[in-house]
Amino acid sequence: MTAPAQRRLAILGALLLAGLFVAANIHLLGVALTSRSACVPAAPDKPPAKRVC
Repeated sequence: MTAPAQRRLAILGALLLAGLFVAANIHLLGVALTSRSACVPAAPDKPPAKRVC
């Protein structure tokens, strides 16, 4: 493999890895913002964590 071809391959790999990292973080942020946890009945001696529950 020639030096220019190896350099292009390394740059392409780095760009793919960076793109995968950005896509995973965007997915994580989207899931975190759209998911809602269900209210769980609180113990009789403790108030719920959220007032809306």
